[in-house]
Amino acid sequence: MICSVKQSVITSTINGSDTIFRRKNPSTIQRSLILPSLNGNKSSNPVLSMSKPLHVSRVESFALSKPQKRSLITCKAYEADRSEPIEAPEVKSEAAKKVKIGIYFATWWALNVVFNIYNKKVLNAFPYPWLTSTLSLACGSLMMLISWATRIAEAPKTDFEFWKTLFPVAVAHTIGHVAATVSMSKVAVSFTHIIKSGEPAFSVLVSRFLLGEAFPSSVYLSLVPIIGGCALAAVTELNFNMVGFMGAMISNLAFVFRNIFSKKGMKGKSVSGMNYYACLSMLSLLILTPFAIAVEGPQMWAAGWQTALSEIGPHFVWWIAAQSVFYHLYNQVSYMSLDEISPLTFSVGNTMKRISVIVSSIIIFHTPVQPVNALGAAIAVLGTFLYSQKE
Repeated sequence: MICSVKQSVITSTINGSDTIFRRKNPSTIQRSLILPSLNGNKSSNPVLSMSKPLHVSRVESFALSKPQKRSLITCKAYEADRSEPIEAPEVKSEAAKKVKIGIYFATWWALNVVFNIYNKKVLNAFPYPWLTSTLSLACGSLMMLISWATRIAEAPKTDFEFWKTLFPVAVAHTIGHVAATVSMSKVAVSFTHIIKSGEPAFSVLVSRFLLGEAFPSSVYLSLVPIIGGCALAAVTELNFNMVGFMGAMISNLAFVFRNIFSKKGMKGKSVSGMNYYACLSMLSLLILTPFAIAVEGPQMWAAGWQTALSEIGPHFVWWIAAQSVFYHLYNQVSYMSLDEISPLTFSVGNTMKRISVIVSSIIIFHTPVQPVNALGAAIAVLGTFLYSQKE
């Protein structure tokens, strides 16, 4: 590679991809700078291609310390078929990571919105939340078993201790899942998610009074708009239902315990987020199935299925499949995102997810909303966001 530069009195010193010229004599000369051969210190990982010439990109002058009294000129080079200087690999990897996280968030929100829409459609036509919850877990478990069998995804290496620590997490997950589904079978999707935005309040209260954890005053202050907003939204809800309200509240409490058990029991476990949620779904399915049969039972399911098919038609089967598949996918993506982001970023993303679900469900289902009700929802969501900044 050859680089020609006109400069008053220069000698060349070349180090890697940077060329440094030093002032030597007062006369003006032109020299051809030829890269040294590679016989010296060979680099096992060359940065530049030696088959392409380098061209001067820009020249930067900088002063050395006063005793030396001389200046250096740095020439930055780029390959002939490029218009910009070569970027460091770290910069590209950081940009790629941000793009990856953005894709995770967008996919997570979109899948969650689609799930809530189909789940509400199914529950309106087929009001059996225990079976609906069971089908969601069964579909996800089947999907992951097929992925492991066909080697699309690598199966996790687990032992008895892993399943032992996962059991309380699965119990809490099962309760939270069923309670949320029961809530959405009784009230609007938007109302369920407004109440579920109060989960941080349950998290702080449980951690404070049961675990003895202390929090700064700013965290407690952030709970005021959360509790106040949820209360205002509940009081002004046009289609308020106590079963639906209590279902959302129980779901909040159950998911708080799920998070606590997960943090305490899964430390040091080398299982990816995707496989962790897959194992959680399978264990939850085993826990939920006998309770679903006892509470509702096959006879009620058969009668409800016939009624739904006669009213909706074959589309009802698609609704069942869609809500089951999208439930697993959105949860799987959320757990996968935890491998890439901090808990704070995840909390902010979860808050934005609730906003997208609330707004989209109001638009799609034409849910009547009073201004005071909307204000309560906005205050609760804002409080959740403020809480996430204090974690």
